[in-house]
Amino acid sequence: MPVIIGAAIGALALIAVLVSVIAAVLPGSNVPSASCDTSAPADIPPQYLDLYQQTAARNGIPWTVLAAVGKAESDHGRSTGPGVTTGTNQAGAAGPMQFMPGTWQAFGMDGNADGTRNIYDPADAIPAAAHYLRHSGAPTHLDQALLRYNHDPAYVTKILRIADSYATSCPPLLLSGSERGATAVAAASNWLGTPYSYGGGDLNGPTTGIGLGARVMGFDCSALVRYAWHQAGVALPRTAEDQWLAIPHVPPDHRAPGDLVFFQGSDGAPGRPGHVGLVIDGDRMIEAPRTGATVRISHYTTRRDLVGYARPGG
Repeated sequence: MPVIIGAAIGALALIAVLVSVIAAVLPGSNVPSASCDTSAPADIPPQYLDLYQQTAARNGIPWTVLAAVGKAESDHGRSTGPGVTTGTNQAGAAGPMQFMPGTWQAFGMDGNADGTRNIYDPADAIPAAAHYLRHSGAPTHLDQALLRYNHDPAYVTKILRIADSYATSCPPLLLSGSERGATAVAAASNWLGTPYSYGGGDLNGPTTGIGLGARVMGFDCSALVRYAWHQAGVALPRTAEDQWLAIPHVPPDHRAPGDLVFFQGSDGAPGRPGHVGLVIDGDRMIEAPRTGATVRISHYTTRRDLVGYARPGG
């Protein structure tokens, strides 16, 4: 469990990094799939796996380490011991990531943007754990950060052992393609979990939207990919339809990480796509999907409304 600290905590910048940039997982490739959807450790509940991976992408901490902490502290929220879902344990810790009250006061987060910081909610507790580990030196000084989370050196050894076992069963995200494409994917992954906001987002990041989204700070689909490719030095039009018309199209079997993948709009016209995402690999994309949802990693190849692919920068 994380120990209590008394120092004032400053604002922490969320920095996304790619775990590895090695090889594309695309049609025709002989590189094994890196998707955790089919090879994830069976003992991690899907809700927790999503939270570990999305939180890790926003903070540059290996998801396997966050998952190992969750396993050690509460068996991913399934422990029936005191302090996991209500109250505290004998040491005074609470929640699935076992925070002490003082540490939670300093590092607790509203990870699901519901207006509360709930120590028992994994959507809040897992981002808070990443926040605390970042403040304590992770990922550069991971051993040091884990030792601050729990002062027992045996705990650090245990966490790293569990993390290694998860890494073996679920390889990290693998990317290749152009350097610009990888840069765009990395830039978009920085905002996983950010609310969808119709009309929201500009070249600097999330903004409030228009209409129903006027009070929500976030991205819509085309703004997210425009922002991502701006970080790679390529200018794109604002809307999905204009992006489709302006950017060179590529055949499905030539798509690569960073390519834009388009879907039909509300009128169903293939020539006027109304939704766009950013290709990660042969089956996954990053997208800002719709009002009420958040920027996420999802599957695209099985969608019946898929229109095609385009590659910014030629």
